[in-house]
Amino acid sequence: MDSILVRGNGPLNGQIPIAGAKNACLTLMPATLLTDEPLTLTNAPRLSDIRTMTQLLGSLGAEVVPLQQGQVLALSSHDISNHTADYDIVRKMRASILVLGPMLARDGHAIVSLPGGCAIGARPVDLHLRALEALGADLELRDGYVHAKAVGGLKGAVFEFPIVSVGATENALMAATLAKGTTVLKNAAREPEIVDLAQCLRRMGAQIEGEGTSTITIQGVDRLNGATHPVVTDRIELGTYMLAPAICGGEVELLGGRISLVEAFCERLDAAGVSVVETENGLKVSRKNGRVRAVDVVTEPFPGFPTDLQAQMMALLCTAEGTSVLEERIFENRFMHAPELIRMGAKIEVHGGHATVHGVEKLRGAPVMATDLRASVSLILAALAAEGETVVNRVYHLDRGYERVEEKLSACGAHIERIKA
Repeated sequence: MDSILVRGNGPLNGQIPIAGAKNACLTLMPATLLTDEPLTLTNAPRLSDIRTMTQLLGSLGAEVVPLQQGQVLALSSHDISNHTADYDIVRKMRASILVLGPMLARDGHAIVSLPGGCAIGARPVDLHLRALEALGADLELRDGYVHAKAVGGLKGAVFEFPIVSVGATENALMAATLAKGTTVLKNAAREPEIVDLAQCLRRMGAQIEGEGTSTITIQGVDRLNGATHPVVTDRIELGTYMLAPAICGGEVELLGGRISLVEAFCERLDAAGVSVVETENGLKVSRKNGRVRAVDVVTEPFPGFPTDLQAQMMALLCTAEGTSVLEERIFENRFMHAPELIRMGAKIEVHGGHATVHGVEKLRGAPVMATDLRASVSLILAALAAEGETVVNRVYHLDRGYERVEEKLSACGAHIERIKA
């Protein structure tokens, strides 16, 4: 397996272009299954998860052709020749469950393996299934697969999510576009990726209102057409690279960034003593003066502080002045990066869903191991400001969500390189 070698070497200065959102693109790609006309996605990220979704859609009979160095995806599902999403592909990525709603809505039947993904908690798919059942689907779990049927098609309904779920909102939203009648999704997720999906579906002819709020209303249509849609900026990659100058010092401009994508995150950065200024091309980030201050963080559904930036924020707080408390309310078992940061000299105590971080003046380089996608990049951020060399092992996690990390950070003065296995 590849590793990343980082030598801590002081401030970063320059510009970093932010890619299209992985989580948005993985949701938009299955939307091709809703229509027999072409769907084109621009600003697509070039990641291993995108390749996995391409493989899954191809196994169902869809065509996905990367254009312009992979940043444009041309998708076509003229004919769904196979309605079974096989375990061997689905186990690699949780987003695979998002093919269930579109196939069920278009053809009235689908068989989809229960998914796998990062080991950051149970992350069950029961909300996906309950929403589809509300739309009239008959579901049976058998041998690790969801067997779904909708004889006569899906029907509009009112469904309230008992807890907010991004993936379940996405699956139900796509399915409802072709359901007969009106569907109202209550306590729906409000993330920018939901808004992006709704905008794409509307370009395809769907009738949707209320995305970005907790109530989304969908009037079903008989068919959807093709469209061209730009993938929204990746707010998690944006927040991750915003932390680089906050940890190391210097000033970095994040091209394509917008405060509206990361408002709650920016509020915590401001409290910690980090300046975020909107520019004509994005966001410019730097420390206000000297060492950052300790702050408390609570992860919440959007528009709250993103769980996908919790690990990276912990890396910053490891060298903050004072004591910080991070509370993880979205996923259990999401502090697996803490023991690795402790190997670098951090002082962290984990008790259930809370982590207490006592800031130290300096971290030290050490061999560490990435346990999941966000944990991997948090270790790289910490290594940028640590004394000596750090080797981050098992970076295949990293490649699922960040493209060209070494190139982007090196362009700002970081000493970072990939060690091929």
